[in-house]
Amino acid sequence: IGFGAIGKGYAADRAKSLLKKKGVRSGVINASGDINAWGTQPNGKEWLVAIKNPLNKEKIFSWMPIHDSAIVTSGNYEKYVKFNDVLYTHIIDPRTGYPAKDILSVTVFTKTAELADALATSVFVMGADTGVDLINQLKGVECVIIDKDNNLITSDNIALKTIKND
Repeated sequence: IGFGAIGKGYAADRAKSLLKKKGVRSGVINASGDINAWGTQPNGKEWLVAIKNPLNKEKIFSWMPIHDSAIVTSGNYEKYVKFNDVLYTHIIDPRTGYPAKDILSVTVFTKTAELADALATSVFVMGADTGVDLINQLKGVECVIIDKDNNLITSDNIALKTIKND
């Protein structure tokens, strides 16, 4: 049992708050993949974050700008075990007591990393249809879901710039 579902996001939010209080005008906090950013890069350009391809984590399928907000991804491609050709992820579905299935990754964008962290894990367990329906009801929250069949599902107000990884 760990605090990965909200602990890293909480830590990223607290670090951002502390740095801003100390006068840091811009930056990026990366708490093991839970990202919280504010301001712009030193050259004035916006911060960009990459969303990994869950079928090949060495490749990126989209870059997203991040403006005074957070981005968190929950996925089954970092922490898992494969046994008898079945992949068992570290994200447990409390309804069954078994690892969640049907989704490869969920990326959530919102104002705080703690909320993004909790929602990414929750949507991963809920499944794509229920999860995107929940996100579409929340103001200031967007998501990108990749299901087990590699289908891309997005919430209503997000536009991805996909890239070709050849």
